[in-house]
Amino acid sequence: MGKSIRLQNKFSKEWFTLFEKSNQQKSPSYQETISYFKKFEDKTPYVKMFTFGISPQGREIKHLVVAGNEEFTPEKAKKSGKAIVLIQNGVHSGEIEGKDACMLLLRDMLVTKEKFHLLKNLVLLIIPVFNVDGHERLSPFNRPNQNGPLMVGWRTTSHNLNINRDYMKADSPEMKAWLKLFSLWLPDFVIDNHTTNGADYQYHITYGLERKENISPYLSKWIKEKYLPHLTSKVEKDGFLTTKYIEFKGVKLTDGIIDYPMLPRFSTGYCAIQNRICLLVETHSLKPFNNRVFSTKSILNHTLEFINQNFKELVSLNKKADNHTINYHHNKGKVLSVDFEDTGEYENYFFKGFESYEEESEITGNKVLRYTDKPIVFEVPLFNKTRVKIAVYVPKAYLIPKEFSHIVDIMTLHGIKHEVLTSSKQLLVEKYKFANDQFAAHPYEGRQQVTVSVSPYYEKVKVVKGTFIIRTNQRTLRVIANLLEPMAPDSFVRWGFFNSFFERKEYAEAYVMEPIAKQMLRGDSKLREEFNAKLDSDENFRNSPLERLDFFYRSSPYFDKNEKVYPIMRTNEKIF
Repeated sequence: MGKSIRLQNKFSKEWFTLFEKSNQQKSPSYQETISYFKKFEDKTPYVKMFTFGISPQGREIKHLVVAGNEEFTPEKAKKSGKAIVLIQNGVHSGEIEGKDACMLLLRDMLVTKEKFHLLKNLVLLIIPVFNVDGHERLSPFNRPNQNGPLMVGWRTTSHNLNINRDYMKADSPEMKAWLKLFSLWLPDFVIDNHTTNGADYQYHITYGLERKENISPYLSKWIKEKYLPHLTSKVEKDGFLTTKYIEFKGVKLTDGIIDYPMLPRFSTGYCAIQNRICLLVETHSLKPFNNRVFSTKSILNHTLEFINQNFKELVSLNKKADNHTINYHHNKGKVLSVDFEDTGEYENYFFKGFESYEEESEITGNKVLRYTDKPIVFEVPLFNKTRVKIAVYVPKAYLIPKEFSHIVDIMTLHGIKHEVLTSSKQLLVEKYKFANDQFAAHPYEGRQQVTVSVSPYYEKVKVVKGTFIIRTNQRTLRVIANLLEPMAPDSFVRWGFFNSFFERKEYAEAYVMEPIAKQMLRGDSKLREEFNAKLDSDENFRNSPLERLDFFYRSSPYFDKNEKVYPIMRTNEKIF
């Protein structure tokens, strides 16, 4: 009661949030959420609310622009020189405390004015709820591993897609809208609020930040030497234990934790290849809801305080990162790393956990882990050493046949510029032939993924009028390569956009091909030697009539020379 009285002395009752009115047990519905944020627009001159997308179920996806001097458009915000910070909530809508924390933080800025100084050098974009359909799939049973609020939303969209796997392929309408918003504003810093699952431990809040080879060295250095030490010390002074985002190496904590570059399908990995920093906020699902709200507010507040004080440096570093990407990989031709792997090396990490034990279970027929409330600090291996698995030389341009305009549409959402060839032209191009293709046994995020290796070869071809040209002297060079290089883990190829190109579409019947094969065998001594050698060395081939006949079909003029050839080409030639 004392806290409520103190609050009423600062502002009128209308500014109480449902979180506060419910004794910190509830989070508002989507309509209630938008109504609360709309009051900032209605009652202060510092907020404008916009609709930037429509969900599959027809809900408007809103974002707020919060600015101290009416910088409500991307043009005005960039002209101001201020740092643009995007805060997004409800990517997984059961993990929703970021929304409530933003309500409290905005009230501190715009109603009590305690934090109004943050708008001196910042323009904020706030998405109250990103996954709006999932938010409204409310139930007290949606997240069994989570301690409150009383009603929570669902992890995925109404299309059952996980938005936090969709940043590259952009299958969901929600992500298409987000990419357009991101490209329009091109924020200087992104904050993505979540709640984690998994083990029990003492930490109230964890962070994810890219600091390895997948992000510009300028930004990595700034994170490690300046931003992160400030953030952790300030949040812990507020009483919230914090550490790096925890992912297990194996099935349990004692197997070790990992700290690898995140794939660009995730928010942090995506922003990294856009030459921007994304802070992943992960509160602890077993901590009470009010703890999660206030720890999120703490990390938001101290991040904004730091950027407000260092906005010029951050904006400058982002520009340096953009320019370095073009100069290093396009102008100088240095390789770009697109995939990484664990080296197996680790260092010991002192982890603040709880004492645990295993107990036999008549339900599972196995041992089940039980946690006590006794705090303990123990050493675990931290696997944080990676090496480059795949690197590519980025060409001067990629050539995309006009029949793949849907690919170009997605690239445009990513902020990638393209041109169109106005007349046909002979060019020396590099092509990829697919090899060793392996399809996943089950769909993932609605797609049948494929892993593949490639064999490059050069060919002089007629590139026809209407072909899309994607030049790589763009700040989005990393995004371009990660989408178009087939072996990159989040490329269009790996996500199944080109699965039809792994299929054979034409064939020859045996009664037709067998006489032709006899003629080929008699008339080509080199082919005959190759065939006989394969018969001698490969038992499976020797015992397979279909493979033996296919050997000749592949060498005949009837074979489709485009089978398993990637239709997107690379070139270093001058186009126009």
